[in-house]
Amino acid sequence: MTQPDVLDQKILDQKILDRNIRELQEWLRKAWQQLADPSLTAFSRRELRNQMKQCSVDLRTQLQAVERAPRQPASPARKFAKPELRILA
Repeated sequence: MTQPDVLDQKILDQKILDRNIRELQEWLRKAWQQLADPSLTAFSRRELRNQMKQCSVDLRTQLQAVERAPRQPASPARKFAKPELRILA
């Protein structure tokens, strides 16, 4: 792959990781709300907690992948040079 292709792939991978993290966080948030439902049976509650544990493991894995991935700046940093000034008479 050429350099722009590699950069595009890294950006795409980062977006996928971010989306996965948001989805897992949202699923856990809803699961906590569902867990508070008094109509859940003991079996359903236990199954939901097991799924939440697995989701937490998946979330932790995704977060570690983000930490390992080097961050690319959104846009290249601008380098400002001191302008040459001339005094006009």
